[in-house]
Amino acid sequence: MNTPASNSKNVLNSDVELKGTLKFSGEMTFDGKLDGDINSDGTLNLGDNAVVKGNLNINTVVMRGKVNGNVAAKEKIDIKSKAELFGDIRAPKLVIEEGVTFVGKTEVNPNKVAPAAPPQPRPGEPGRSAEPAMAARK
Repeated sequence: MNTPASNSKNVLNSDVELKGTLKFSGEMTFDGKLDGDINSDGTLNLGDNAVVKGNLNINTVVMRGKVNGNVAAKEKIDIKSKAELFGDIRAPKLVIEEGVTFVGKTEVNPNKVAPAAPPQPRPGEPGRSAEPAMAARK
């Protein structure tokens, strides 16, 4: 019996504890503890009790609970209030509700614009010389 992967809905409740890499297709609701990464082209719903120590590489994620790792989404990251995220995030679309604890860097780039080159120091500007300063000898 083969069911289309896009229609699959998986649920791992708060009494589940896993170690390793979690892979799925379709949609998953995860409310347990995971020591490892989550990889999917589907949609991940992290519940209020979810605790993930690892990186998330998914298509779309709705985050509640706690994540200690980097999150990369192909479409969207939606971080709900009271969620805790310690890690960097990268996605074309980002929603962060009031009350979220987030420590990390963000890269939100819906149009995939190339970053601008950093400004080059002008010659003779103090503190911006490319050459190290030489100490005066006595």
